[in-house]
Amino acid sequence: MRLLAGREHSRMELRRKLCARSYADDVVDQVLDDLTRRQLLSDERFAEQYIASRQRRGFGWVRIKGELRERGISDELISCHLSQQDAEWMEALQRTHDKKFGIAPPDTIKEKVRRVRFLEYRGFTGEQIKCFFLSI
Repeated sequence: MRLLAGREHSRMELRRKLCARSYADDVVDQVLDDLTRRQLLSDERFAEQYIASRQRRGFGWVRIKGELRERGISDELISCHLSQQDAEWMEALQRTHDKKFGIAPPDTIKEKVRRVRFLEYRGFTGEQIKCFFLSI
């Protein structure tokens, strides 16, 4: 219960943490089933909160999707909560870029490449980055 008190966890994350503490697999599965039944553990709720948190921190769709997969969230649940609406992501890309580099456009190709790499690392698609640099 202490693990769930701090933040939401996916079922796979919580299972991994409990197994690392040397609890038996069948006991861990029973506890996780009970927590899910009592709605104290929800992959859906975890995905919603995780996506919102990562978006606020300036991460893009590609990176968030990969991180959710690593945490055991199904592709169906990801696609249900992680929309690809370009307007939202373009605004997030703009904020992320401006926070790191300011509003001035890059003055050299080397600088533009550096910015593109940073935005790719943050999880924005090549198409989004291309559209962004065409607009500035």
